[in-house]
Amino acid sequence: MKIRAKILLIVLGLSLQFSCNEWMDLIPPEGLIREEFWQSKEDVESVVMGAYETFSRQAGRMFMYGELRADMITGGSSQGGSERNIQEGNIYSDNYLCNWQEFYKVINYCNEVIANAEDVQALDNTFTDYQLQAYLSEAIFLRSLAYFYLVRVFKDVPYITVPSESDDSEFYPEKTDGDVILGYLIEDLEQFRISATTDGYKTIEELKGRATKAAFDALLADINLWQFDYEAVIRHVSNIELNKEYKLNEYNEWFSLFNPGNQAESIFEFQFNTERSQSNSLFGMFLEDNKNTYASTSAIDLLGPESGEIWRGEGASIVYFGNETQYLIWKYIGSEFGETSSVRSQSEEGSANFIIYRLPDVLLMKAEALSQLGQYQEAEDLINFVRGRAQVAPLNIADSPTAFEDAILDERARELAFEGKRWFDLMRMGRRNDFKRKNKLIEIILSNVPSTQKRILEVKLSNPLGWYLPIHEDEIERNKNLDQNPYYDI
Repeated sequence: MKIRAKILLIVLGLSLQFSCNEWMDLIPPEGLIREEFWQSKEDVESVVMGAYETFSRQAGRMFMYGELRADMITGGSSQGGSERNIQEGNIYSDNYLCNWQEFYKVINYCNEVIANAEDVQALDNTFTDYQLQAYLSEAIFLRSLAYFYLVRVFKDVPYITVPSESDDSEFYPEKTDGDVILGYLIEDLEQFRISATTDGYKTIEELKGRATKAAFDALLADINLWQFDYEAVIRHVSNIELNKEYKLNEYNEWFSLFNPGNQAESIFEFQFNTERSQSNSLFGMFLEDNKNTYASTSAIDLLGPESGEIWRGEGASIVYFGNETQYLIWKYIGSEFGETSSVRSQSEEGSANFIIYRLPDVLLMKAEALSQLGQYQEAEDLINFVRGRAQVAPLNIADSPTAFEDAILDERARELAFEGKRWFDLMRMGRRNDFKRKNKLIEIILSNVPSTQKRILEVKLSNPLGWYLPIHEDEIERNKNLDQNPYYDI
């Protein structure tokens, strides 16, 4: 890979006085040479904000990586060919979703901060140690989250921790084993978690949209669950539970998670505000007029009128439109709860935040970890706690890891539908215990495809290396040290 990250610059005459409610506008502009940047703590902050803003623009990709290959969505007549090909298992290295460039832009922003922030402190005597460590912790969090996506999507990827210094720099990093990268991430996150704030941001948008200790714990729990370190998962989720500021919304306020967002149970979500030209692309994907993406029959079974899901089903996660098999995904386009509600107004149409972590998500992570350790009653209590908030009946689950795995998969699909989680949940199940339940993953995926495609897709999914995407052909051509992912190396 040849990284062409432009030098971070700042426009002459730019005011460095920003109000706290404009924190997402602190994006490093382009235009000047490096020697005229990295002079003050405001420069450091602007690059950190650039990382947030660049990452937030990937909401559509994060959704598609987590949902396209799973069983909760189906394509409409106007779905793009690239998305349809991935959904149907026709995956080739020229597909734009195989291009990881935007994630490496985020990583380079973070590497810039980590490499330069300490030198800035020597120039700016108002830049305190506390502020320095806080910005470094945010950069570590965002870099780790970007790498966690890359590892889950591509498996082995280049692991880069130094910034690209100019447009002329060329280097050809080899891939690093994905499990090794995750080990590095855990070390970094554990080290910098201590510098993250608990409640030190001034606005609710910052508290929910920037890295806090709870966000660190949620990401650490997620990575450790992917690595099947169940004790670590329990420890990190327990840290979040100790903070009583995080609590579930009432059942009749469930839809408030998506409009207006930034609710008490939210841990970390990428912020959007259409009026400030910060728009979530998912709005356009789910509008009926665009005929792009709908809820699948599997999703309708889980959330539709026969499911018993009153508060997070029809009118909340999905909404009926047109015929019995056509349900819109409502979380990102609806203005309020209810199947007859209108879509968001033009001034708010792209303002639905993209939630990365919220309390039910991590509680179900903990339930999964507990059940895999044989602590069934505690796991069942957590599952029923999440279900109780939704006012659905409690479960009585047989005391076995498999029974709990199935119950948790089902509950996560209901609670976290269309939040970019499902494919990764299925992959985690399929990878556990040396791929013991690989056939269960295949069974779930095949339930959502036409009969004419089942046999071909079954063969493709039988090789777990095919669960990852290929590296884009441009990257293979650009970097002489990159090998194509083995499944696609033909």
